[in-house]
Amino acid sequence: MEIVTDKKDDMENIFTQRQDLSDLNDAAQRLRAEVGKLIVGQHKLIDHLLVAILADGHVLIEGVPGVAKTLAAKLVARCIGAGFSRIQFTPDLMPSDVLGTSVFNLSKSEFEFKPGPIFSNIILIDEINRAPAKTQSALFEVMEERQATIDGNRYTMDKPFIVLATQNPIEQEGTYRLPEAQLDRFLFKIEVDYPSLDEELMILTNHHQRVGIQDIEQVKPVISVEQLTNYRRKIQEIHIEEPLRRYIAQIVQQTRKSPFLYLGASPRASLAIMTAAKAFAAIRGRDFVSPEDIKEICYPVLTHRLLMTPEKEMEGTPISVIIKSLIESIEIPR
Repeated sequence: MEIVTDKKDDMENIFTQRQDLSDLNDAAQRLRAEVGKLIVGQHKLIDHLLVAILADGHVLIEGVPGVAKTLAAKLVARCIGAGFSRIQFTPDLMPSDVLGTSVFNLSKSEFEFKPGPIFSNIILIDEINRAPAKTQSALFEVMEERQATIDGNRYTMDKPFIVLATQNPIEQEGTYRLPEAQLDRFLFKIEVDYPSLDEELMILTNHHQRVGIQDIEQVKPVISVEQLTNYRRKIQEIHIEEPLRRYIAQIVQQTRKSPFLYLGASPRASLAIMTAAKAFAAIRGRDFVSPEDIKEICYPVLTHRLLMTPEKEMEGTPISVIIKSLIESIEIPR
């Protein structure tokens, strides 16, 4: 006896959501709306910051002065109902100014540790490339292990713990190049561009009408720490097919074989692409990763992890062009 099935029902079963992501998607929409109260445009920056926070990764934001790097990071952090601190890096900043120091308590006749500003949930480091290597090294353990060892004692950071750092690519006087080992600890490097003509016109209009000159206090938290923990758990369960995992590995492997690159990406980059692609799919309301998620997320994950050969640097070739050619050289899984 021949069994007749409804193809439409079969297709609906294939694409049935494995988990409900409506609350996460709604939270992402509300976060964009809150940040949009004070920032015009910069949608990709906001989405990438949200993805990084959901993926439990640190972010390096690079752009010329005046493109709302610091403000965007501050507003996104404010939308998360967690602790927030801001550190302005300067050439005379010492490790103790970041981590904290032990102070002698006369009443107890003993030293007490006074935590520095790094002991918070979301830390905004402004102009991270202005601090010397000694201070930069103080961030290594904190960013990777989420802990700090001070005077032989280990202090664990509260969760969530995210570092959002900004740097100016133009002004080089009084700046220090970040070590490759530290760059690799950032999940993303987000390059912020100038606004479009329409966006800049809207900025002028808002300020002319006094809409843009408003208190940051009007931006309200939309995601609690408990919700963020729950969203991160859901992201870990986002489905990614084996061919897509192979696709990620092939892209990263290709960075190590390219004749245009002096330094390729490490396995940490493979993990970063997969985790960020899951988070990117989740804020789009999908519980599975697509090839487009991987292709889009490769740029902020790989940009700061690859070193071009001196010849390519002298030609002025943007690293994004090389990343694009690497991605296009690999067949997309279907």
